[in-house]
Amino acid sequence: MSERDDEEREFDLKWADGAEHKEPSARARMLAARWKDNPPGPVPFRADPEPRRARRRSPGRSSWVSTALVFGCVAAVIVLLGYINFRGSS
Repeated sequence: MSERDDEEREFDLKWADGAEHKEPSARARMLAARWKDNPPGPVPFRADPEPRRARRRSPGRSSWVSTALVFGCVAAVIVLLGYINFRGSS
């Protein structure tokens, strides 16, 4: 951008910021129209979190099986990459 464009942009921003009336956003207008007939109830600043329910495990899989599955996949990828590297260097 040239220096003149920067000056024009700065002027435009000052002009817009100095406007007497700023139009509300579309969301603000929508909420104002909705709340006109049906205002929202009071909401606490920090509501108490809802109690978390315990996660249900699938019937046939325990945590160690999932861990073994992840480590097995990682080992398979390492072996595959080593095999590709070995074949490429021969």
